[in-house]
Amino acid sequence: MSVKVVVDSGGDIPHDLVIQHGIEIVPLKIRFGNREYVDTKDLTTDQFWELCETSKDFPQTAAPSSGDFETAFRQAKEDGFDEVVCITLSSDLSATYQSATLASKALGDELNIEVIDSRLATFAMGNLAIASSIEAKKGTNAEDIAALVRSRIPYIHAYGALDTLDNLRKGGRIGKAAALFGSLLSFKPIISVHDGVIEADSKQRTRGKALNYLVEKVESYGAITDLTIIHANAPDVAEFADRLKSATGIGDLIVAKIGPVIGTHAGPRTMGITFRTLG
Repeated sequence: MSVKVVVDSGGDIPHDLVIQHGIEIVPLKIRFGNREYVDTKDLTTDQFWELCETSKDFPQTAAPSSGDFETAFRQAKEDGFDEVVCITLSSDLSATYQSATLASKALGDELNIEVIDSRLATFAMGNLAIASSIEAKKGTNAEDIAALVRSRIPYIHAYGALDTLDNLRKGGRIGKAAALFGSLLSFKPIISVHDGVIEADSKQRTRGKALNYLVEKVESYGAITDLTIIHANAPDVAEFADRLKSATGIGDLIVAKIGPVIGTHAGPRTMGITFRTLG
C-alpha cells in the first residue's frame, strides 16, 4: 500500500521540505478587500507580508471547499496511491477539517482516507505531515500513520510572542486570550495553541523579555525534539535562532516562515517556537 500525505496550507511547511517529502498542499484563500488570492499559488509568503505593509485592507482567510480536497484526493488516486493521510488545521480555528471530512466521505468507496484534526496550527501541524511522509516511505499504512500522528498531538507545544494583538482581535481568533490581555498598551503578548484553541500564556513588557521567555519556556520542558522556530517576517530571527541553539544544544532546528493563513491572525514580526516533548 502506498500513502499520499495531504495537508492544508496553514501548516507553513517550507517549500523545499514540501518537495523533499512529496506532500500535497491544499491551499486556503486570502482576501485583501475585493481581491482574492490562492495561498501558495497566487501569493507567496513574502508577497503576503509586502501586501500587509502596503494594503489599506485587513486580510481575511477562507477555508478550502470540500471540492478542493476532493480534487487533491482524486489526484492522489490517479497518481497511483492506495491511501491518503490528510492533516488539517485545528477545527476550532478553521473549517478545513470539515471540508476534508466531507471530501473523504464522498470518496469513501474509492479510496481509504484518514483525516486528522491536528488541534494545532502552523508548523506544529506541518511537522506532523513531514513525520507522516517519512512513515509512508517506510511502507506504513494509512491507519497506522494516523494512529502515530494522533498519539503525538498531545505532546506537541506551540508558543508565539506577538508584536501586536491587533490581528488576533480583528480576525476574531483571540478566544480565551482576551480575558488575560485586555488592554495591553505596551505589553508583548505570549500565546499558545492548547487543545485546538489560542490561549493566553503570558505578557511581557518588551520584545527582548518576550523572546527571553520563549527560550526559558523551551528549557523548562527538558528533553524535546522537533524544535522549530516559526516567524512572521521577524527581523531578529537569526539572532533568536543562535540563542535557542545555545540554550538547548540543538543545532539542527528548522526555521519556518509563517505564511498568509496564520500570519493574517498572528501579525507581522511574530516569533514562535514549536517542539515535541518525549514524555
